[in-house]
Amino acid sequence: MTTSPETGGPYERLRAAILSLELLPGERLSERGLESMLGGSRTPIRAALMRLENEGLTRRDDRTWRVTPIDLSEIRALMEYREALETAVVALAVDRADDAELDSLGAIARAGGEHDDADAVLRDGSDFHVALARLSRNAFLVDAIAGTLVRLSRTRWLEVRSAASRAHAAAEHREIVAAVAARDAERARELVVAHGRGTRDRVLASLSEERLRLRGRGLSIVESAAAG
Repeated sequence: MTTSPETGGPYERLRAAILSLELLPGERLSERGLESMLGGSRTPIRAALMRLENEGLTRRDDRTWRVTPIDLSEIRALMEYREALETAVVALAVDRADDAELDSLGAIARAGGEHDDADAVLRDGSDFHVALARLSRNAFLVDAIAGTLVRLSRTRWLEVRSAASRAHAAAEHREIVAAVAARDAERARELVVAHGRGTRDRVLASLSEERLRLRGRGLSIVESAAAG
């Protein structure tokens, strides 16, 4: 790991290394080794590992830690869950969102196409989908969407590295806003389904490429029966 000790705290730097695959899925992490690597003390590093565990990026392995392997079955299941959530969200948003809220959502969608940095684009995408969920006026849907996006953060990061994928996602966000603003529930539903499935396909393609490229470094991508 080459992240400078001066850039961000242990959580931010460790998260960046995991998302960028600098620390590979399945790689063993020791608190003592991270102390030396990150230049921090044991307590904030342990707190960072626990926070990342809540995001599905690290997990305890007996007395040590590992970067969570990428589970293709879990990704597919999460994408199915997200589709069910977002089709419910847009149906409610069509009925419940007012014009001012839709203007704000449109501004978020437009701003999302202005960044080239993958981390910023990842945040923009999350901001858009959470803001769309809020238009449902259902706090449970908002929490579910936010949690799903966190669980998918590493695989979403792989997708947003591509300029073509970023531009495509931004255009789809704008189309979704237009359909909701037109109060066209069926069109909005079709668009969120297509957007989610396109994201899924691009993510799985990226993972396939990474699996081949990083196979010699021990990249851990699994296919669990439990998640399927």
